[in-house]
Amino acid sequence: LAANLFEGMKAYRGADGRVRLFRPMLNMTRMLKSANRACLPGFDRGELLECIRKLVEVDQEWVPQSESASLYIRPTFIGTEPSLGVKKPSRAMLFVILCPVGSYFSTGTKPVSLWADSKYIRAWRGGTGDCKMGGNYGASIYAQYEAVDYGCQQVLWLYGDDHQITEVGTMNLFLYWINEKGEEELATPPLDGIILPGITRQSILDITRQWGEFKVSERYLTMADLRLALEEERVKEMFGSGTACVVSPVGRVLYQGENLQIPCESNCPPLVSRLLKELTDIQVSQFTYLLFYFINRY
Repeated sequence: LAANLFEGMKAYRGADGRVRLFRPMLNMTRMLKSANRACLPGFDRGELLECIRKLVEVDQEWVPQSESASLYIRPTFIGTEPSLGVKKPSRAMLFVILCPVGSYFSTGTKPVSLWADSKYIRAWRGGTGDCKMGGNYGASIYAQYEAVDYGCQQVLWLYGDDHQITEVGTMNLFLYWINEKGEEELATPPLDGIILPGITRQSILDITRQWGEFKVSERYLTMADLRLALEEERVKEMFGSGTACVVSPVGRVLYQGENLQIPCESNCPPLVSRLLKELTDIQVSQFTYLLFYFINRY
């Protein structure tokens, strides 16, 4: 089982009662990339998506009638080579699991706390950090429990001697601030091989660039940048994004024994609240400029 990967996507029931998949071809593209990296067989993205669509069509009664809930879809791909050796598998199994879900965090949209420590590394250049490999997540569990021991909910993964901010255990990360040049900016780390190319991450970049209200950047950020910006009161919000959590505000980062308090005007800060509403409206069909894949009704 050395070669294994998975995807995470959701089906939503719209205000009109129809069931939709949100930008699913992006998931298929990412899954195919992961399969190639794991030396698992390639597949036709459209054909796999049609299989998933048919599965959700058959089980569409499991899609919740709620804007705050959805049907989680987990395509999984594993090598099943009957051998003890580590090599390219000659056999593989692809299967899909469905599960109705609500909010990922028990606190809902309340700010989460992050533990930032450089002693554990999630990914490195030349590795598989940009693929949704099972091993990436299995190796992170130990650090996650240590974060909990420190009173935090998630790990903020750092990279390099300068402690670059990369991503959180289950989320891509965004910083909404006044940058070093005095510009209002929404920044997120770039896709340089160690960051998972999140579908929600891309959607937030697409939405905010369409707004045209502030600078939107994919750039490197370090803990020194964050600490200085907090000291100079230039941080507006910090939040994570992902299929599971959608958008989740960050309220505190524990770093080098210091609790860095992130400004939160309320349990759901303004930009987080606006993005959450816009994404939810898109997912339940109030807006349609992002690609949907419709499920036929029975």
